[in-house]
Amino acid sequence: MARRIIAGAALAGALTMGLAGVAGAASPSGGTGSTGSGAGTGTGTSGVKAALCARLPTLASRVHTIESRVNARLPKAEAREAAARASGHTRRADAIAKRIQHIENREAKVNARLAKAEARCATSGTTSGG
Repeated sequence: MARRIIAGAALAGALTMGLAGVAGAASPSGGTGSTGSGAGTGTGTSGVKAALCARLPTLASRVHTIESRVNARLPKAEAREAAARASGHTRRADAIAKRIQHIENREAKVNARLAKAEARCATSGTTSGG
């Protein structure tokens, strides 16, 4: 019993000190940093924007790879939904349709975020041919 209490206290102390160190490192000190008021408007620090623009081709490639996999599996899922409806399993068909809709919505969100990032990088002045 005493071991558990000591171990719990040591763990709590380690987590407290570890989280305080992370919080101290995450928050910028001094008045020279950005205030964060333009985080969603594209007026953030140039280092963050440069890092995003540098990773953008890799991210776009990953998105398109996953998209192609999803598009390859989508007809099979739609066929399963149709087969379930034809055999009278409406609850199963509704569940499959809900999952298909969820995947399509997620794909639309990812594509919108990718387009937003591409637009943000296009306006940042890096107009290299590519």
